[in-house]
Amino acid sequence: MALPQRDFKQHNGHAVAIFGEVLADVFPDGSVLGGAPFNVARHLQAFGLHPVMITRIGQDELGRELLDEMQHLDMDISGVQIDPVNPTGQVKVNITETGHEFDILPAQAYDYIHAGVTHMVTMATKPDLVYFGTLAQRNMESRLAVDNFLNYGTSPRFLDINLRNPWYDKHTVRRSLLRADIVKLNNEELATLVNMLRLPGRTAQEHAAALIKRFNLDLLLVTEGEEGGWLMDNAGDISTVNGAEPPKIFADTVGAGDAFASAFILGILKGWPADITLERANQFAAALCGVRGAAPASADFYAPYKKAWQL
Repeated sequence: MALPQRDFKQHNGHAVAIFGEVLADVFPDGSVLGGAPFNVARHLQAFGLHPVMITRIGQDELGRELLDEMQHLDMDISGVQIDPVNPTGQVKVNITETGHEFDILPAQAYDYIHAGVTHMVTMATKPDLVYFGTLAQRNMESRLAVDNFLNYGTSPRFLDINLRNPWYDKHTVRRSLLRADIVKLNNEELATLVNMLRLPGRTAQEHAAALIKRFNLDLLLVTEGEEGGWLMDNAGDISTVNGAEPPKIFADTVGAGDAFASAFILGILKGWPADITLERANQFAAALCGVRGAAPASADFYAPYKKAWQL
């Protein structure tokens, strides 16, 4: 199977416009900057691409910490909006025996991303691919901004579905799927969509085929945690990958799906074959489970992957 290919512009680092939330994952003993879009942006920056994060933060300590972190990582901050009223996003992370649970706070700065500014930044970026999710669409103002964001040209649109109760509904999910070309979700989220959208079929693969057909998708990527993952294209062809070897010291699974998404996007833009892309994405996501939070503290973490993948 070949991944969808476009005539990507040739320059130093493919430009990827990333729309959505930046927030602090607040653990019982401290906080770590996170949010799926920001996690993906950090990984793509480390891999040598040019991610432009379109988000909104508050005039607070967390906001200043975010800008300091982005500048330290040499990331483009042109898409970061400052909100004079609402705070930088936060989510309380509770570690349980079965994984992690999220308590996502309401009325955060990323709920008020400005549509006009978003449009200008996206047009200036001229992205090779655009990435968006579902959480940042929970408020009307940011929904208008994501509409402007997705109106840019013919760049492939990568939808990373993150269903976090109670912050999603059928309308938002359907609108997002209708605007997407490539969709990533986990097996539990696929099961949720089966019920929500009344998808026909008896197996996950039949459900995936129905989802692709209904929303005219190019590709559907399904992650299965420690079991690996699989993808299906619009011809019904399937590629699979088994679970990767876990890290010697396990920390948590926070951000593992975002690591998978970032390596998969890298594979699309670099023209890797589907099976190699899946294998590398799965390997990178498993390795991240040895890191506390959603991103490594040092760029040295990426060095073996950049060498092996010839980046």
